[in-house]
Amino acid sequence: MANNKNSWLLGAIIGAGVLTSLAIRGKKKRRIEFAGKVVLITGGSRGLGLVLAREFARENAKIALCARNAEELRAAKRELENSGAEVFEAICDLRVQSEVTRLIEDVYARFGRIDVLVNNAGVIQVGPLENQTQSDFEEAMAIHFWAPFYAMQAVLPKMKRQGAGRIVNISSIGGKIAVPHLAPYCASKFALVGLSKAMRGELIKDNIFVTTVCPGLMRTGSHVNALFKGQNEKEFAWFSIGNALPVSSVSAEYAARQIIEAARNGDAETIISVPAKLAAKINEIFPELTAEATALINQLLPSAGGIGTNSAKGKDSESWISPSILTTLSDKRINKNNEQYTN
Repeated sequence: MANNKNSWLLGAIIGAGVLTSLAIRGKKKRRIEFAGKVVLITGGSRGLGLVLAREFARENAKIALCARNAEELRAAKRELENSGAEVFEAICDLRVQSEVTRLIEDVYARFGRIDVLVNNAGVIQVGPLENQTQSDFEEAMAIHFWAPFYAMQAVLPKMKRQGAGRIVNISSIGGKIAVPHLAPYCASKFALVGLSKAMRGELIKDNIFVTTVCPGLMRTGSHVNALFKGQNEKEFAWFSIGNALPVSSVSAEYAARQIIEAARNGDAETIISVPAKLAAKINEIFPELTAEATALINQLLPSAGGIGTNSAKGKDSESWISPSILTTLSDKRINKNNEQYTN
């Protein structure tokens, strides 16, 4: 009996070693460079999208950007072109399928192909569940689920004809762990994770690799454009401070480099930041513990009230608590990453 167990264990170890070796060899084979490639980034005029555009431009990729704000787009295009990049920009409401389809056609008309699609556009509504409405959930789903679906639906036939493609879906650690006061955001990001992983499994046969990205907190400067409900000043305070502290957050530049490397390798998933990786692992192993911890955190967050179901941007929710020295690292990114414009 002991010999049988030892044989089984040895076989399992050898099998795991063979699979690991094949996986490493497969990753090396599918690794690509981005020089000359066409990269379309949704929500690419500010925040993480703009930082990604800068990093792809450094790789000598051709950049296509879309957003709803024309002023932001012009500023982003001007900056990228000044750095030597070839840039196409388009105003697009990603919630409207016909506009997304036209966007894809316009990029193909300009460049003749799309090698990398980055579904990055996002919206975030922060506040207690009592102050969140059905329309908040619908808006989050429209941007985080349906918009990426529309873009993939439009680009996939063309990528299949090309014989290759990369799709990068920017979800969040909030797409793996439900965070209190972010219910619409988390629900929609969970949906994007499921869509992204399902797509990957069925598209590898076409040499199209879908990468799911789940960043933790990032210092992008986007906190001033997030939407806050209920006691909006208090909600903005905890959110902006958490986004800025170096212990809990990472720089947008670091996140962008990690995302580009994952896209280069055709990775299935990348979780960005040590706290996010640790939280995801704890949730995976101890889901009950995570549920209890999030319930405790919820007790520490602001209660319902304030402006109720109305929304106020972060820039309109400032108080003596925030901005402050605690938010300095994120505040420095506001102008740098085009977050100063108003939609």
